[in-house]
Amino acid sequence: MTQSTYLWNPPPVASLPVRGESARLPVNRLFFVGRNYHAHAAEMGKPVDKSAERPFYFTKAPQTLVESGATVPYPSETKNFHFEMELVLVVGKPGFRVKAEDAHEIIYGYACGLDMTRRDLQLVARDKGRPWDLGKDVENSSVCSEIVPMPGVVIERGEIALAVNGQTKQQSNVDKLIWNIREIIADLSLFYHLQPGDLIYTGTPEGVGAVVSGDRITGHVEGVGEIALNIGPAE
Repeated sequence: MTQSTYLWNPPPVASLPVRGESARLPVNRLFFVGRNYHAHAAEMGKPVDKSAERPFYFTKAPQTLVESGATVPYPSETKNFHFEMELVLVVGKPGFRVKAEDAHEIIYGYACGLDMTRRDLQLVARDKGRPWDLGKDVENSSVCSEIVPMPGVVIERGEIALAVNGQTKQQSNVDKLIWNIREIIADLSLFYHLQPGDLIYTGTPEGVGAVVSGDRITGHVEGVGEIALNIGPAE
């Protein structure tokens, strides 16, 4: 097989550190579950009726991935940059049309995540029926901690919380997910052939809000770990 040559160097593979491992985990795709805590759905003005609805998703480019502890510039073209604290599910095996009772078989582990959002742009797009890309698929907006291997473990409960400059802004429990881990895997795998390295950000609880340059975000998920992000000046 001949080796391919390129006009310029391709981007490096997005990857994350793994607790207890020297090798890094190569990241494939980034999936996000929208409005997956009732209280957050209500604060966004879009309550969810699980009996009549299914989960919905959006994606971000792997190039938006940032490791915990980084300093990122305040993004351009927004005046309302929001934090969203999330439990991140890491897929470790291929899965397509996975039954909920078998969902644990494709789980590699978990991490803490931040879905940083240009909220003003997202809401304008939402209200006009347009895609959310400019609000969500933002450079440096998919923050993730180290991966914690938990093969086959389905997390069903545990505190999830976030603070800005030491002041608590979000505090809830993973047991309040509208669609739980098994249900998310079963539903998402109807649409995609899930692959090792896929990350699924499972949703954020209530209390989302804006940050400004100079702010420091910290968060944790009980039993998983911690995350941090510093907001730098705008470029």
